[in-house]
Amino acid sequence: MMKEIIENAREEIHLQTYIFENDETGNDIANCLKEAAHRNVKVYILLDAYGSSSLTDNFTKDLQQNGIFFRFFSPLFSFNNFYLGRRMHHKVIVADAKIAMIGGINIANKYRGKESDEPWLDYAIKLDCPAAQDLQKLCLDYFFKDGSSKKIKPVLHSAGKTLVGIRQNDWLKNKTEVCDAYINSINQAKNEIVIVSSYFLPGRRLNNTIIGACKRKVKVTLILAGISDVPLIRNATSYLYSLFLKQNVLIYEWNKSVVHGKAAVVDNKWSTIGSFNLNDLSCYGSIEMNVEIHSQDFAEILLKDFEDIIEKCNQITNTKLKNRITTLNKLKNWLAYHIVRTALHILTFLPHIKLLEKQHF
Repeated sequence: MMKEIIENAREEIHLQTYIFENDETGNDIANCLKEAAHRNVKVYILLDAYGSSSLTDNFTKDLQQNGIFFRFFSPLFSFNNFYLGRRMHHKVIVADAKIAMIGGINIANKYRGKESDEPWLDYAIKLDCPAAQDLQKLCLDYFFKDGSSKKIKPVLHSAGKTLVGIRQNDWLKNKTEVCDAYINSINQAKNEIVIVSSYFLPGRRLNNTIIGACKRKVKVTLILAGISDVPLIRNATSYLYSLFLKQNVLIYEWNKSVVHGKAAVVDNKWSTIGSFNLNDLSCYGSIEMNVEIHSQDFAEILLKDFEDIIEKCNQITNTKLKNRITTLNKLKNWLAYHIVRTALHILTFLPHIKLLEKQHF
């Protein structure tokens, strides 16, 4: 889908992502972008300096020598600031302010999978509607740092019978739109909530919102990681299982590959897909982008995919939890929870130190 968007672009492409790896997938996309630049399409690439730190100087210079406008977001050690938690975490490509793709999928082989390896469980959505204009404006702002994104309001655009809106989290710009959208939708839920979440460690506000839905007898289903690329966070999430099981939350673990998806459906009419994880780092630290879709037809499609995933998951029940959690495991999960929570708070709320008047991010 991404290659199709690039190949059909005629004027301008913006690609912004957290991880871009120098592997088969990364080189495939890079070559496609270079070909677009050779067609006189303006190509802008913004990568997170930490997430894409494995890229070599030769790789990035090759992009620039082929006419691509390239830069890293927020080098870790800068004379202008030191803010570890504020990372460029969104995964967006937009072409000609008309066609876009947004989701949780970085550019690396693990998202495509191999014959011997399942691809990571993740989601992205292609947009062919006026919401792509908002995405391009946001991308322009982050590439050129002109501050214009503050003027972009979280409106809903019409796409036939569907309403589509771009939602952003960037705490330093006073934007908590993704977090607010989750909370508002969960608070308004009457029947069912299904959430796919990697790195699931909701803060107090999100935690209370989910528990509040349970107390209203809303059916809540969580699809979480049985395998994680960050085992410590998986252990921390496991610490919360007993709390949610007491509230009759249905918990399923996907064990065929790493869960990296960030998506949800509420009451079979509201859906969201993007980069936002249900934890404090996504709420208050990283720059995140989600799309929210108000459409029963789309919600049914996404929900059907969730149901197919659930059929291949292991359900966690109180009985299974008691059988697999020893006293030592309980202690390990407790320690993991408090270590991860502390680390997330340090990364999220580490002071934003401006060493020069000119802000650099």
